[in-house]
Amino acid sequence: MRQSANRTLRRQDLKLRILPLFVVLALSAAAIRAQQSKAVSEQRVPLSQAAIAMDASGAPALEATLRTTALNGAPDSPVTNVRIVVRNESSAFLTYASGAVTFYDGTGVRCGEGLFKLDALAENEAADTDAPGLRITCSPSTWRIVATNLVPRLAEQTLLAPSGSGAKLVISIDGEEHPIQLGKPMVLNVGEKQKTITVRAAP
Repeated sequence: MRQSANRTLRRQDLKLRILPLFVVLALSAAAIRAQQSKAVSEQRVPLSQAAIAMDASGAPALEATLRTTALNGAPDSPVTNVRIVVRNESSAFLTYASGAVTFYDGTGVRCGEGLFKLDALAENEAADTDAPGLRITCSPSTWRIVATNLVPRLAEQTLLAPSGSGAKLVISIDGEEHPIQLGKPMVLNVGEKQKTITVRAAP
């Protein structure tokens, strides 16, 4: 009896040690998928065209057009900011969106990169923003944008992959599957005790 009880306790202890590892691995896999999707999806376009940023699933999330047209920079006199209009192309109200805007010269060499951010962007809504900290050191011919954060309204977060991709993840323990949802506690029975696990977005 004592050996059986010890084996049960060891099994339960092993579950508690493995569970956080599964959570980290699952979220890391989702982040890698998002980065791979973005790497092949965002295309450079001429300055006169709209640039499209994708979400983690490869669907269009943001569309940006340049409002600043004088972009003749040089190493000794760089262009230090631009105005862009960003439209929410996703199917969710975004409480926060941010990303990078990048410019390239005629040979495809990157010659400027800045960051942009927006708060409270409804579906199909457009907003004017800038890219402070930008330094364009050439006369660019193409540009692109990449979304780094797309945060939907809390009620719309089904989570589980970055940028609201909708990918669903589960933790499987001894064949028993437990779905993960952002901010929603998951209660596991381990022996006579209940353990509560909550996955939250990092600040």
